Amino acid sequence: MLLRTDRDTTFGLLDEGHGTAIVLIHPFPFTKEIWDRVADALASRARVLRFDLRGCGESTATSGPYLRETLAGDLADILDSQNINQAVLAGNSIGVMVALAFYRMFAERVLGLALICGRTSADTPQAAQARRQLADAIEREGTAPLVDAYRNRIFAPSVYQERPDLIADACARIKRIDPQGAAALLRGMALRPDASDLFIDISVPTRVIAGRHDSFIQTEELSTVSRSIRGCRFDVLECGHLPPLEVSEALTPLLIELLEAAASRRV
Repeated sequence: MLLRTDRDTTFGLLDEGHGTAIVLIHPFPFTKEIWDRVADALASRARVLRFDLRGCGESTATSGPYLRETLAGDLADILDSQNINQAVLAGNSIGVMVALAFYRMFAERVLGLALICGRTSADTPQAAQARRQLADAIEREGTAPLVDAYRNRIFAPSVYQERPDLIADACARIKRIDPQGAAALLRGMALRPDASDLFIDISVPTRVIAGRHDSFIQTEELSTVSRSIRGCRFDVLECGHLPPLEVSEALTPLLIELLEAAASRRV
Protein backbone atom coordinates (compact mmCIF):
# COMPACT_ATOMS: atom_id res chain seq x y z
CA MET A 1 0.00 0.00 0.00
CA LEU A 2 0.99 3.64 -0.43
CA LEU A 3 0.72 5.88 2.62
CA ARG A 4 0.73 9.66 2.44
CA THR A 5 1.79 11.38 5.67
CA ASP A 6 1.13 14.83 7.08
CA ARG A 7 4.58 15.90 5.89
CA ASP A 8 3.39 15.50 2.29
CA THR A 9 5.54 12.44 1.68
CA THR A 10 4.39 9.07 0.30
CA PHE A 11 5.74 5.80 1.69
CA GLY A 12 5.50 2.23 0.48
CA LEU A 13 4.17 0.17 3.40
CA LEU A 14 3.39 -3.47 4.11
CA ASP A 15 1.37 -4.27 7.26
CA GLU A 16 0.77 -7.98 7.89
CA GLY A 17 -0.27 -10.24 10.76
CA HIS A 18 -1.58 -9.57 14.26
CA GLY A 19 -0.17 -9.25 17.75
CA THR A 20 2.84 -7.37 19.08
CA ALA A 21 4.08 -5.03 16.37
CA ILE A 22 7.58 -5.39 14.93
CA VAL A 23 9.00 -2.96 12.37
CA LEU A 24 11.61 -4.37 9.98
CA ILE A 25 13.82 -1.51 8.74
CA HIS A 26 15.67 -2.34 5.55
CA PRO A 27 19.37 -1.77 4.79
CA PHE A 28 20.83 0.62 2.23
CA PRO A 29 20.61 0.49 -0.78
CA PHE A 30 17.62 -1.86 -0.72
CA THR A 31 13.88 -1.80 -0.02
CA LYS A 32 11.33 -3.38 2.32
CA GLU A 33 11.14 -6.51 0.13
CA ILE A 34 14.54 -7.64 1.40
CA TRP A 35 12.63 -8.81 4.49
CA ASP A 36 10.13 -11.00 2.58
CA ARG A 37 11.17 -14.37 4.00
CA VAL A 38 11.55 -13.08 7.54
CA ALA A 39 8.20 -11.28 7.40
CA ASP A 40 6.42 -14.36 6.11
CA ALA A 41 7.73 -16.37 9.06
CA LEU A 42 6.88 -13.70 11.66
CA ALA A 43 3.40 -12.77 10.44
CA SER A 44 1.80 -15.83 12.05
CA ARG A 45 2.75 -14.57 15.52
CA ALA A 46 3.18 -10.77 15.26
CA ARG A 47 2.06 -7.67 13.40
CA VAL A 48 4.87 -7.08 10.92
CA LEU A 49 5.41 -3.65 9.38
CA ARG A 50 7.84 -2.91 6.57
CA PHE A 51 8.24 0.41 4.84
CA ASP A 52 10.52 1.89 2.21
CA LEU A 53 12.81 4.52 3.68
CA ARG A 54 12.48 7.97 2.19
CA GLY A 55 13.98 7.89 -1.30
CA CYS A 56 13.77 4.09 -1.67
CA GLY A 57 11.31 1.79 -3.41
CA GLU A 58 7.81 3.25 -3.47
CA SER A 59 8.64 6.12 -1.13
CA THR A 60 9.12 9.72 -2.22
CA ALA A 61 12.62 10.98 -2.99
CA THR A 62 12.74 14.47 -1.51
CA SER A 63 15.70 16.82 -1.33
CA GLY A 64 18.39 15.71 1.10
CA PRO A 65 20.44 14.96 3.03
CA TYR A 66 18.22 12.55 4.95
CA LEU A 67 19.31 12.92 8.56
CA ARG A 68 18.66 10.10 11.04
CA GLU A 69 16.11 12.31 12.82
CA THR A 70 14.18 12.76 9.58
CA LEU A 71 14.03 9.01 8.99
CA ALA A 72 13.01 8.35 12.59
CA GLY A 73 10.30 10.98 12.25
CA ASP A 74 9.03 9.20 9.15
CA LEU A 75 8.74 6.00 11.18
CA ALA A 76 6.79 7.82 13.90
CA ASP A 77 4.36 9.14 11.27
CA ILE A 78 3.89 5.64 9.85
CA LEU A 79 3.21 4.11 13.27
CA ASP A 80 0.73 6.88 14.05
CA SER A 81 -1.06 6.28 10.76
CA GLN A 82 -1.49 2.60 11.67
CA ASN A 83 -2.58 3.37 15.26
CA ILE A 84 0.46 1.61 16.71
CA ASN A 85 1.67 3.07 19.98
CA GLN A 86 4.54 0.66 20.69
CA ALA A 87 6.65 -1.71 18.62
CA VAL A 88 9.80 -3.78 18.47
CA LEU A 89 12.30 -2.30 16.00
CA ALA A 90 14.62 -4.50 13.94
CA GLY A 91 17.07 -2.64 11.71
CA ASN A 92 19.74 -3.91 9.34
CA SER A 93 22.63 -1.63 8.34
CA ILE A 94 21.18 1.91 8.03
CA GLY A 95 18.13 0.46 9.79
CA VAL A 96 20.21 0.38 12.99
CA MET A 97 20.79 4.11 12.69
CA VAL A 98 17.06 4.70 12.24
CA ALA A 99 16.10 2.42 15.14
CA LEU A 100 18.51 4.10 17.55
CA ALA A 101 17.43 7.58 16.46
CA PHE A 102 13.81 6.57 17.02
CA TYR A 103 14.68 5.24 20.49
CA ARG A 104 16.43 8.51 21.33
CA MET A 105 13.36 10.50 20.29
CA PHE A 106 10.54 8.16 21.34
CA ALA A 107 11.93 5.66 23.89
CA GLU A 108 8.49 5.10 25.42
CA ARG A 109 7.26 3.67 22.11
CA VAL A 110 9.97 1.01 21.78
CA LEU A 111 9.37 -2.49 23.16
CA GLY A 112 12.63 -4.03 21.96
CA LEU A 113 15.57 -3.52 19.63
CA ALA A 114 17.38 -5.77 17.14
CA LEU A 115 20.52 -4.07 15.85
CA ILE A 116 21.68 -6.13 12.87
CA CYS A 117 25.00 -5.55 11.10
CA GLY A 118 24.82 -1.81 11.61
CA ARG A 119 27.46 0.68 12.72
CA THR A 120 26.58 2.87 15.70
CA SER A 121 29.59 5.20 15.53
CA ALA A 122 30.07 8.26 13.36
CA ASP A 123 31.93 7.98 10.08
CA THR A 124 35.61 8.80 10.06
CA PRO A 125 36.39 11.89 7.95
CA GLN A 126 37.68 9.57 5.23
CA ALA A 127 34.54 7.40 5.24
CA ALA A 128 32.29 10.45 5.21
CA GLN A 129 34.16 11.88 2.24
CA ALA A 130 33.87 8.55 0.40
CA ARG A 131 30.09 8.59 0.92
CA ARG A 132 29.84 12.13 -0.42
CA GLN A 133 31.93 11.24 -3.45
CA LEU A 134 29.74 8.21 -4.15
CA ALA A 135 26.64 10.40 -3.83
CA ASP A 136 28.09 12.82 -6.38
CA ALA A 137 28.86 9.94 -8.76
CA ILE A 138 25.33 8.55 -8.46
CA GLU A 139 23.83 11.92 -9.31
CA ARG A 140 26.06 12.16 -12.39
CA GLU A 141 25.89 8.57 -13.63
CA GLY A 142 22.88 6.86 -12.06
CA THR A 143 23.05 3.68 -10.01
CA ALA A 144 26.02 2.01 -11.77
CA PRO A 145 28.60 3.43 -9.28
CA LEU A 146 26.43 2.22 -6.40
CA VAL A 147 26.29 -1.32 -7.79
CA ASP A 148 30.07 -1.26 -8.25
CA ALA A 149 30.59 -0.05 -4.66
CA TYR A 150 28.39 -2.72 -3.05
CA ARG A 151 28.37 -5.77 -5.34
CA ASN A 152 31.50 -7.43 -3.99
CA ARG A 153 31.09 -6.51 -0.32
CA ILE A 154 27.59 -7.38 0.83
CA PHE A 155 27.75 -11.17 1.15
CA ALA A 156 30.02 -13.80 2.68
CA PRO A 157 32.76 -15.09 0.34
CA SER A 158 31.04 -18.45 -0.06
CA VAL A 159 27.96 -16.76 -1.55
CA TYR A 160 30.01 -15.37 -4.41
CA GLN A 161 31.22 -18.88 -5.18
CA GLU A 162 28.02 -20.83 -4.65
CA ARG A 163 24.99 -18.55 -5.18
CA PRO A 164 25.35 -16.39 -8.29
CA ASP A 165 21.56 -16.06 -8.39
CA LEU A 166 21.61 -14.20 -5.08
CA ILE A 167 24.30 -11.84 -6.34
CA ALA A 168 22.32 -11.10 -9.50
CA ASP A 169 19.16 -10.52 -7.47
CA ALA A 170 20.92 -8.10 -5.11
CA CYS A 171 22.41 -6.11 -7.98
CA ALA A 172 19.02 -5.87 -9.66
CA ARG A 173 17.55 -4.54 -6.42
CA ILE A 174 20.28 -1.91 -6.10
CA LYS A 175 19.74 -0.73 -9.68
CA ARG A 176 16.12 0.09 -8.88
CA ILE A 177 16.84 2.70 -6.20
CA ASP A 178 16.13 6.32 -7.07
CA PRO A 179 19.51 8.05 -7.62
CA GLN A 180 18.31 11.20 -5.83
CA GLY A 181 17.19 9.16 -2.83
CA ALA A 182 20.41 7.12 -2.75
CA ALA A 183 22.55 10.25 -2.81
CA ALA A 184 20.48 11.90 -0.06
CA LEU A 185 20.75 8.81 2.16
CA LEU A 186 24.52 8.61 1.66
CA ARG A 187 24.96 12.26 2.59
CA GLY A 188 22.79 11.75 5.65
CA MET A 189 24.87 8.76 6.76
CA ALA A 190 28.03 10.86 6.39
CA LEU A 191 26.56 13.35 8.89
CA ARG A 192 25.41 10.92 11.57
CA PRO A 193 26.90 11.46 15.05
CA ASP A 194 28.10 8.69 17.33
CA ALA A 195 25.24 6.93 19.15
CA SER A 196 27.20 5.33 21.98
CA ASP A 197 25.99 7.87 24.55
CA LEU A 198 22.55 6.28 24.19
CA PHE A 199 23.58 2.77 25.21
CA ILE A 200 23.49 3.35 28.97
CA ASP A 201 19.86 4.50 28.69
CA ILE A 202 18.54 1.53 26.69
CA SER A 203 16.23 -0.41 29.00
CA VAL A 204 14.31 -2.65 26.60
CA PRO A 205 15.19 -6.20 25.47
CA THR A 206 17.97 -5.80 22.90
CA ARG A 207 19.89 -8.10 20.57
CA VAL A 208 22.96 -7.10 18.63
CA ILE A 209 23.49 -9.39 15.65
CA ALA A 210 26.69 -9.55 13.62
CA GLY A 211 27.67 -11.31 10.42
CA ARG A 212 30.89 -13.26 10.84
CA HIS A 213 31.90 -12.40 7.25
CA ASP A 214 30.58 -8.81 7.17
CA SER A 215 33.12 -6.74 5.24
CA PHE A 216 31.63 -3.45 6.45
CA ILE A 217 31.53 -4.03 10.22
CA GLN A 218 33.82 -6.26 12.26
CA THR A 219 32.28 -8.72 14.71
CA GLU A 220 34.33 -7.31 17.58
CA GLU A 221 32.93 -3.82 16.97
CA LEU A 222 29.39 -5.10 17.48
CA SER A 223 30.44 -7.26 20.41
CA THR A 224 31.67 -4.08 22.10
CA VAL A 225 28.32 -2.41 21.45
CA SER A 226 26.46 -5.34 22.98
CA ARG A 227 28.56 -5.18 26.15
CA SER A 228 27.63 -1.52 26.53
CA ILE A 229 23.87 -2.22 26.70
CA ARG A 230 22.45 -3.73 29.88
CA GLY A 231 21.14 -7.26 29.40
CA CYS A 232 21.87 -7.24 25.66
CA ARG A 233 22.16 -10.55 23.80
CA PHE A 234 24.89 -10.88 21.20
CA ASP A 235 24.66 -13.26 18.24
CA VAL A 236 27.01 -13.99 15.34
CA LEU A 237 25.51 -15.42 12.16
CA GLU A 238 27.42 -17.15 9.38
CA CYS A 239 26.84 -14.48 6.75
CA GLY A 240 27.92 -11.14 5.39
CA HIS A 241 26.17 -7.77 5.73
CA LEU A 242 22.62 -8.81 4.77
CA PRO A 243 21.23 -11.55 7.06
CA PRO A 244 17.63 -11.05 5.84
CA LEU A 245 18.69 -12.14 2.35
CA GLU A 246 21.50 -14.53 3.14
CA VAL A 247 20.43 -16.41 6.29
CA SER A 248 16.80 -15.56 6.97
CA GLU A 249 16.27 -19.01 8.49
CA ALA A 250 18.89 -18.27 11.17
CA LEU A 251 17.82 -14.67 11.77
CA THR A 252 14.10 -15.32 12.21
CA PRO A 253 14.31 -17.39 15.45
CA LEU A 254 16.39 -14.62 17.06
CA LEU A 255 13.68 -12.09 16.25
CA ILE A 256 11.00 -14.43 17.58
CA GLU A 257 12.89 -14.69 20.87
CA LEU A 258 13.14 -10.89 21.00
CA LEU A 259 9.40 -10.56 20.34
CA GLU A 260 8.65 -12.95 23.19
CA ALA A 261 10.93 -11.03 25.56
CA ALA A 262 9.37 -7.71 24.53
CA ALA A 263 5.70 -8.79 24.52
CA SER A 264 5.41 -8.43 28.30
CA ARG A 265 6.27 -4.73 27.99
CA ARG A 266 3.30 -3.98 25.76
CA VAL A 267 0.85 -1.55 27.39
